[in-house]
Amino acid sequence: MDLVTPKPVKRYSPPYWWRLIATAASFTLFGIGGVLLRILVFPVLSLLPGGAAAHQRRARRVVSLTFRTFVEFMYRSGVLTYEVEGAERLGRPGQMIIANHPSLIDVVVTIAFTHDTNCVVKQSLWNNPCMRGPIRSAGYISNSGSMDMLDEAAGALQQGQTLVIFPEGTRTTPGQPPEFHRGAAAIALRGARIITPVVISVSPTTLTKAEPWYRIPARRFHIRLRVGEDIDPAHFAAMGAAPVASRKLNDHLHQHFIQELAKDERSTA
Repeated sequence: MDLVTPKPVKRYSPPYWWRLIATAASFTLFGIGGVLLRILVFPVLSLLPGGAAAHQRRARRVVSLTFRTFVEFMYRSGVLTYEVEGAERLGRPGQMIIANHPSLIDVVVTIAFTHDTNCVVKQSLWNNPCMRGPIRSAGYISNSGSMDMLDEAAGALQQGQTLVIFPEGTRTTPGQPPEFHRGAAAIALRGARIITPVVISVSPTTLTKAEPWYRIPARRFHIRLRVGEDIDPAHFAAMGAAPVASRKLNDHLHQHFIQELAKDERSTA
């Protein structure tokens, strides 16, 4: 597997006060960046030749590049370290990337290393003044929980798009295993050519559910993404009717993530 990491992980952690300032600066820049993309960058991109699909691809690449720059800023300012194993296998046609969701930052890192991808995002972000521009320009899918959302997500995969989805629907409760909703499995069975699990771990935990940004850990945190082996959805589709196949696939994914996250916990213990 290819290993993407800016430098070997350092044990040195900048002082708490510095990391608090750097974290505040990071989120401020993130918000400003989202607004600038909406009012300056995407209007210019819309003037370039091509149809709606071409405009969406450009917007998705810009979002990915912006997120990658943001991650690099957080790394160089001493907020975090990161590594991504298997990044070269992200972004294939009809690929459904399924990831767990331990921290707010993992969505950003996943998209940063997937250069042209669609994504299922929370409905609330569609009206967020900082995020609505990138989300709408990139044509991301709103996680409304409706059948229309399932159809739209499956249709994107059938068209050959890459789709990132977090089946938990919200960030994992610290100390608890992830709980996957079956909707992701249903989408995969209806449209995915391949399913690729991405196991995400954050140590020490930070930016978890209901945790404010300023409650930073005692040391800089490390986020790790491990791209797992591909899963063929046809194998589960052959197991029976759609509800049965969906349940079996969801159970398989759930167990896979529990086992892989347990390995990460043992390696950092």
